[in-house]
Amino acid sequence: MFENKLVAVINKSCAPGVAMNALAHMSFGIGQIVEGDKALLCNYIDATGLSHPAISSIPFIVLGANSNKIRAALHEAKAKRIVCVDFTNTMTGGTYLEQLENTKKTHEEELTYYGAVFFGPWDEVTELTKKFFLWK
Repeated sequence: MFENKLVAVINKSCAPGVAMNALAHMSFGIGQIVEGDKALLCNYIDATGLSHPAISSIPFIVLGANSNKIRAALHEAKAKRIVCVDFTNTMTGGTYLEQLENTKKTHEEELTYYGAVFFGPWDEVTELTKKFFLWK
């Protein structure tokens, strides 16, 4: 069993392209936060000797929920100091400067969460995300 768990929760209302965009941004962000040794990154070498670097040996589980359940999970994760990254509706459309400004003008309770990624102790992340379903 692994010490830590990596779970993404995607808003079930998101179109596939929006969901993949959110997942990509959040994954890139969590990769910056989580130290390499904790992420258990491996360098896979194929039979021809080509390297496929920086793939985590930890399973990456992708679940689904609605925006309000994602919000609640984020609040709980932050209270428990579980590493998390989220992506909201204000982070799309226009330039990144416009997105930053839109986010700054929007109260947290008005945000629509497109997703969140959680990384932390296996049992704690399991408890936090066990109520969600496998994303399709």
